Amino acid sequence: AYRNVRANNAELPATAWILEPSDLPATANALDRSAARPFADILDDHQLILAPTELSATAPLKVLAPIHGCRAATMPGFSTAMVPALRLNYTEINRRVHLLKGLLDRAVSADLDFVVDHTTKHHLQLDLRHRTAHASGGLLPEPGTAGNLPSGEAYIVPYEGEIEGDPTATAGLLPVQLSNEVVLLEVRHNTAVRVVSDGPVSTREAALLAAEPARGNIAELGLGVLSAFGLKPIGEVLLDEKLGLHVAFGRSEHFGGQVGPRDFSAPEAVIHQDHVYLGEIQPRVVAAAVDLHFGEGDSLELIRDGDYVFGF
Repeated sequence: AYRNVRANNAELPATAWILEPSDLPATANALDRSAARPFADILDDHQLILAPTELSATAPLKVLAPIHGCRAATMPGFSTAMVPALRLNYTEINRRVHLLKGLLDRAVSADLDFVVDHTTKHHLQLDLRHRTAHASGGLLPEPGTAGNLPSGEAYIVPYEGEIEGDPTATAGLLPVQLSNEVVLLEVRHNTAVRVVSDGPVSTREAALLAAEPARGNIAELGLGVLSAFGLKPIGEVLLDEKLGLHVAFGRSEHFGGQVGPRDFSAPEAVIHQDHVYLGEIQPRVVAAAVDLHFGEGDSLELIRDGDYVFGF
């Protein structure tokens, strides 16, 4: 057990407690401070880590697992509704995920076209140069690795422009439905720089972005595969992002990007937030088309009207 870190993928505290489930107190303030142990020692002493936490510990454990030589399965928000996802054929899931990883590794850019309310079109280009994709196929056989469980996605951090003289080409407009409102984000140089929509949710998101600019970093293009296995969203990102297309903002260094805790104002402000483009989650926004472009000049139609058209 450890104290509440207040945000998804925030840094883990320096100390933690080893408890029996029956000893879990109502609040962290009731824990015996003298019994706290360095978190690093706990990771050193355990080969297998399961993290069924309320807030995601994926980012810090991806950084810590190679240091301490453990394997970690992160399970934020895990519930009984996710048990069917643990019974799937992960050999097949892993195969599909690695096919998508191979495509993302070859791609130099991705074009994403969205349609809002069946009428308004928006376009976002993601620069995928200088990056290697990741495969999260649910299999973690090697020490020093960490990943989600349930799993089933390939993902990549768009190029963030860190090479001098080589700016990122990521730019455009990205719609995100939050509650019943579609928030429209203007993206320049791989960063959401302002909210161009109106409404109470847009006003709130604009204030958050102004207070914490690192929240605007486009940290991930993700391609989940579990919809093909009959699963539906349950309202928890851990599972929902594995079902299809998603775009994440915020922290990226745990995936090989450049934005990390140092870019936020405080440890509790660190965030990596996914937005999943499924009809059940964002009914007003449809991913009309996702195309990958390769260095050889050829392209691949990957998604049309929210569904893969690429043959697995």
